[in-house]
Amino acid sequence: MAGGDIYEVEAPLLDDVVAGSVDFSGRPVVRSKSGSWKSASFMIGVEVAERFAYYGISANLISYMTGPLGQSTAAAAANVNAWSGTALLLPLVGGFIADSYWGRYRTVIIASVVYILGLGFLTLSAALSSSFNSKCESVTNSLACSPPMLEVVFFFFSLYLVAVAQGGHKPCVQAFGADQFDEDDKRERLAKSSFFNWWYFSSAAGVFVAQLVLSYVQENMSWELGFGIPGAFMCLALVLFLLGSTTYRYGSGTEKRNPFVRIGLVFVRAARSPSYSVLAKEDDGERHFLDRALIAGPGAEGQACTIHDVEDAKAILRLAPIWCTCLAYAVVFAQAATLFTKQGTTMDRAITATFEIPAASMQSIIHICVVISVPIYDRVLVPLARAWTNKPAGITMLQRIGIGMLFSIMLTVTAAVVERQRLSTARAYGLVDDPDATVPMSAWWLAPQYVLFGMADVFTVIGLQEYFYKEVPADLKSVGLALYLSVFGVGSFLSSLLITVLDGATAGDGGDSWFSSNLNRGHLDYFYWLLSGISAVTMLAYLYFAKSYVYKRKD
Repeated sequence: MAGGDIYEVEAPLLDDVVAGSVDFSGRPVVRSKSGSWKSASFMIGVEVAERFAYYGISANLISYMTGPLGQSTAAAAANVNAWSGTALLLPLVGGFIADSYWGRYRTVIIASVVYILGLGFLTLSAALSSSFNSKCESVTNSLACSPPMLEVVFFFFSLYLVAVAQGGHKPCVQAFGADQFDEDDKRERLAKSSFFNWWYFSSAAGVFVAQLVLSYVQENMSWELGFGIPGAFMCLALVLFLLGSTTYRYGSGTEKRNPFVRIGLVFVRAARSPSYSVLAKEDDGERHFLDRALIAGPGAEGQACTIHDVEDAKAILRLAPIWCTCLAYAVVFAQAATLFTKQGTTMDRAITATFEIPAASMQSIIHICVVISVPIYDRVLVPLARAWTNKPAGITMLQRIGIGMLFSIMLTVTAAVVERQRLSTARAYGLVDDPDATVPMSAWWLAPQYVLFGMADVFTVIGLQEYFYKEVPADLKSVGLALYLSVFGVGSFLSSLLITVLDGATAGDGGDSWFSSNLNRGHLDYFYWLLSGISAVTMLAYLYFAKSYVYKRKD
């Protein structure tokens, strides 16, 4: 009897073992002792610290570039968008390395170390710039001192090192967190859908604190301290991630083939195969061109692909129209940290007679809205919608994304109306030619567009995260989340390109462009109206593709 008891303790029941997963020591993993919210909580804590660090840098970056670096508004906005775009495209590289070679766990650790190094360099860069500016001002008695080119190069090197690190960290830690829920278990499958809501809730909380606290530190204390604190938080994130190591579920690595090679071969062999004739017709009489990869070609190199590989390739291809039609949303998304912030710098931000809220801190309204809305969505709206539609998540992922797109159109219309009012106020008070004057219009006029921004994020951003994670093949989850991030990366580049082109096209013969450094002579309202039109057209295209989309798995 005693021996039987010991055997029962050491060998858990088969239904308590999670298929396809192992523990830290490589043994079969027990469901009750690993994964789920127990392990995901560590990753959520890591995400809070990492988002605090990342947004502690990015949220007020345009102020640093137009301040200590002495760049124009258009140049700074273009540089911020270029850096942000790079930071959001590099996860494609990080996801590729994680899914093909290192694995998510190891990639997160290496990326964290590089992250800490980059933030350390950025702090040193700010200290050097502060020292130079102090000496320059004392010698020339002028505030207009341009830093040496070497310092500027070192600053951008440090900044892009952070982007490289984020490229490895961001997709892997979220994918690894979602991996802690077993898709084949009904209870954990529902929890996984909820995980994406609470992940973004926690992320927004970290961003909110960063924007509220670090923007004040950077503008009222010192930039080196404002960049140094994020470095300390990344050290905390690394320690927290390592603490949860023994509770995590790791992939067992049963699929030995490189996922990019096996899926890439489907496209290559489909292109080389001349005919469908040997394939049996599908029920609807139609065939996908990738089905040609099922035909064995001549010679050793002509081996047919498996049905599993072909279906995975089709799944990747189905993502393309959705990815493309979400780019307009990403262009709008890029404005919060650039043009919205510059608008705020010209307005009355006084809270008391002695305290003025930093313009970048206005972005915290977005994340307050997210923090309030996510629990309402997850605990109230989803159960109500589930009772109406009989869908586990209440509404489909693509329906959720589409609702957020509608909010984004509303926010650009609101931004255009508010900017028009700001320009009218500047003219009424004779401040058109005084770019440094505060327009007597409360910065709280910007609150509605920030609230709508937060509502759009709750639907579209979280929807995109879940969509790209669930709809990619099982061994490409990191790349799936990298594809979600790449939407915003390309969106940032498109925003930068659009601003650069319009800046030149609307300047005329030496006149003021829409993005004039003197915003009182610019026309950001025209730009926002243009974004509204672009968003409306792309949303129609999105609805067309979403209507005919077939999900990989129907719950």
